[in-house]
Amino acid sequence: MSNPLADDLNHILSKTGDLWEELRGKRIFITGGTGFFGCWLLESFLWANRVHNLSAQACVLTRRPEVFQKRCPHLADDSSITLHKGDVGDFQFPRGSFPFVIHAATEANAILNENYPLRTLDTIIQGTRRTLDFACQAGTKKFLLTSSGAVYGKQPSRMRHMPEDYVGAPDTMDPHLIYGEGKRCAELLCATYSKNYNIKMKIARCFAFVGPYLPLDLHFAIGNFIRDGLQGGIINVNGDGTPHRSYMYSADLMVWLWTILFRGDSCVPYNVGSDESISISDTAHRVARCFKNNVRVTIKNKAIPGKPVDRYVPEITSARSRLDLQIGYALHTSILKTIKWHSARNEPSQL
Repeated sequence: MSNPLADDLNHILSKTGDLWEELRGKRIFITGGTGFFGCWLLESFLWANRVHNLSAQACVLTRRPEVFQKRCPHLADDSSITLHKGDVGDFQFPRGSFPFVIHAATEANAILNENYPLRTLDTIIQGTRRTLDFACQAGTKKFLLTSSGAVYGKQPSRMRHMPEDYVGAPDTMDPHLIYGEGKRCAELLCATYSKNYNIKMKIARCFAFVGPYLPLDLHFAIGNFIRDGLQGGIINVNGDGTPHRSYMYSADLMVWLWTILFRGDSCVPYNVGSDESISISDTAHRVARCFKNNVRVTIKNKAIPGKPVDRYVPEITSARSRLDLQIGYALHTSILKTIKWHSARNEPSQL
């Protein structure tokens, strides 16, 4: 069966070149391998494995293997993939050596983070510690943490792009920011283990993304807009539409993550995302224009004149200068490709 993501996967391979040689005959352990990031990691891993005949194996930690097998059988049933049942905070260690580990497990659900903040914090900190302990036992050489731009705290409105050397942080008196503080602790754990156990720790501070596998029914604004358009209804903007975000396409995300894992400097954080700043209102209208039918946009609140702009947009100079990474997909193309993929699956509310 042909893969509907073939063009994207070929793009990933064309930009990552011979980096995959490090994986030849090796094993990689991935947490969070069944979510948005995880599915793309597995898609790109399997594609590279076949094209380059790497004979590599991936072990994927998941709490519910049977659910993932039903949802993505082409990934779960591949002979190069092993599903390892367990929770990231206390999973049993798989046997053998794993030179590479990608720790991508996290609770990125805003509703869950709001209602169960301590669970979010425990998942991030205990999960990171457990995965690091496993890496020490498994002889891991390179460890990639998918961190978050949330580690910087609130972006100053005067700052158009957030650089890696910004010394801000989440407000420790605001429980709403517990996700970002948890990620800060995860990064500190990685730095500590790197010093004590000589593991090269790669840190990817991820911002906002769009693409196939993106959930359309969570807190991701662009995903909600695409869902509304697919359902033929009105695209609703909750708020005044003035906050600024940026969106990197999932195939570019994979190019960046794999490159950071293989070539990134140890304990040097890299912002991962697009630096094209766009308001939520403009994002909604761009999504609407991608549909052939006449999709309208409604904005719930009126903008307050003179109100400081809420921004969440990365500066990506380090990735460009240190690793020669670039943005390959324009936002319009990214939206169109995401709509096409979800339309083909015909189940946007269930992803």
